[in-house]
This record gives sequence, structure tokens and C-alpha cells, in this order.
Amino acid sequence: MENAPRAVHLDNRQVRVLAHPLRLRLLGTLRADGPATATTLAEKLDTNTGATSYHLRQLAEVGLVTEDLDRGTGRQRWWRAAHDMSNFEPTDFDDDPDARAAVQWIQADQVRLLAEQSERWMAAEHGYTRAWRDAAGMSDSLLRIGPARLQALNDELWRLLERYRDEQVPDEPEAEPVHVFLAAYPRVEGKR
Repeated sequence: MENAPRAVHLDNRQVRVLAHPLRLRLLGTLRADGPATATTLAEKLDTNTGATSYHLRQLAEVGLVTEDLDRGTGRQRWWRAAHDMSNFEPTDFDDDPDARAAVQWIQADQVRLLAEQSERWMAAEHGYTRAWRDAAGMSDSLLRIGPARLQALNDELWRLLERYRDEQVPDEPEAEPVHVFLAAYPRVEGKR
């Protein structure tokens, strides 16, 4: 597939480095908005250039970002995401308590991001067309399903998302970036 995203399966060290609020935001911004300088990123993320530069170097050290050598002059360093997406299996880190804690932090941050994005949408939806308001949103469903079928469901949903990504229409009317979250957890109520 010609335009398949560049993906990285995170290792223990990458997960530990990524488990930091500014680093996650830097990587996410570079992935969403493309290459940028530390100064531009600091302004966009409301932080200082020194901290931004430091955390970009930390991400570069583990191969998550890289300098964009086609841009910049002299002291101006441009950075870009080294991959379009990251993935991991939580059980990859069962033997590393620090990496396991980092994964839990990253997943909790994803939940925070979902809540934040939802709140932003609800505050702004009145300014969107009826078509957008009817198409956007969230729902839930309670299934009785085992881990093998849950994995199959997640795989199928992921393939569907990839198909929509690969079939993007360049001149689609009203097209905007849409953030899609997938979450499926066993219902835990005092169990275990």
C-alpha cells in the first residue's frame, strides 16, 4: 500500500520516554500539523522554547522524532515525527514495571484527551452545520464477548478506519480532521 502510514511498535525505552505530558503533545502536534521548530511548538503548546527543545531531543534519542534536514537554516532546527502512528500491546511490558507504569500513564492520558476533545466539540458544535452535528458524537454498546472475539472486533474496526484513511477524497466538501477514539474494556464492577 503506497500511502500506508509509517508505524512504530514501541519498545520499553520509547514508552518510558513518551510517558510525559509535553512529549506526548509534541509528538501529537508534529504528527497532526507536520514539521515545526521548537519555537513554533512552544508557542502552540504554551510552553517555553528551552523545555520544548529538551523534550524534542529526548524524543529524538529514542527515534520518535527526527530533525527535518530539508528545512531550516543555521541555528533554526526543524523537527518532524519519525512515524505516523505508534502502537504496542500492554503485555509487551509485563516484565518491566517502569514501562508498564508508563503504558498506564499513556492510556490514562488518552482518556483525558478523549474527554478534552469531547468537551471542545460540545462547546463548539453549535457553530457547525446540521450534517456535522448529526454525524459527530459518541455512543456505547454492551456486548457479552470473550477476548478472542474482542480482539477480532478491534482488528476489524481498525481495518475499517484504515480503509477510510486510505480512501480520503482530496476535494471532499466540508472535510475536516476527525479524531476517532476506539476503546473496549471488560465491564469491571468490584470483580477480581
